[in-house]
Amino acid sequence: MNDTMIGVIGGSGVYEIDGLENAEWREVSSAFGTPSDAILTGTLGGVAMAFLPRHGRGHVLSPSSAPYRANIDALKRLGVTDVISVSACGSFREAMAPGDFVVVDQFIDRTVARESSFFGAGCVAHVSVAHPTCDRLGTACAEAAEAQGINVHRGGTYLAMEGPQFSTLAESRMYRDAWGCDVIGMTNMPEAKLAREAELCYASVAMITDYDSWHPDHGEVDVTEIIRVLFGNADKARGLVARLPGLLGAARQVCPHGCDRALDHAILTAPEKRDPALIARLDAVAGRVLGRTSS
Repeated sequence: MNDTMIGVIGGSGVYEIDGLENAEWREVSSAFGTPSDAILTGTLGGVAMAFLPRHGRGHVLSPSSAPYRANIDALKRLGVTDVISVSACGSFREAMAPGDFVVVDQFIDRTVARESSFFGAGCVAHVSVAHPTCDRLGTACAEAAEAQGINVHRGGTYLAMEGPQFSTLAESRMYRDAWGCDVIGMTNMPEAKLAREAELCYASVAMITDYDSWHPDHGEVDVTEIIRVLFGNADKARGLVARLPGLLGAARQVCPHGCDRALDHAILTAPEKRDPALIARLDAVAGRVLGRTSS
């Protein structure tokens, strides 16, 4: 049994955690590049916390340029056990209105310009992402949202697009009608895949800002309106995060869904054929199964 450390990756509008004790911005080196920013650490309700602004403070990184591998690797090196992704999104469902939150449980990945794995030539691994989020962690997020008075939807499919442009009307209709997606965003992939490879529990809280472009009464996405809703959502998101330590607790049990054992049978490359340089980079992500310890 290990101590819980909650890592929050904040998206558009969410750039800090309120009420952290012993708060400190820490520079964390990663074997996979420089993270989006320094990481804010501290404790909240007796539970260790880490906050990473996905786009950097001041929102300087686009969804395509965010260093997803470095971010997940850095959180793992800090000792994070549970990752909460908080991000803005558009809605494909009338009932999922701007201002609502969705605890996502499925993804369709349409990104094309991002490194989506820590593994590769020299150490090949295949993890399952059939269920890409942690139900235990998602349930805690939903309960925290409900306690905060947020209108939250449990479960939904998130279409991850490359961006940075918003959808065409044809795309929006296809994602909604033919593909059955519920929300659309630009940042949860490959983040969720990388968290699984790093054996971290991952939950996604999607904060709805708009109806994308499919809705006949709302037309194309209006950035001014998105920003207005965004800041209201950010206040609610900080309240949600503040409730998580009380729900998750400081003492952490083994994940009942196997998130923290995702690499048990995933690595296929024979030990004598593994690239030593890549193995060294994987010390934090896969040290448990490769017999190394993180720095």
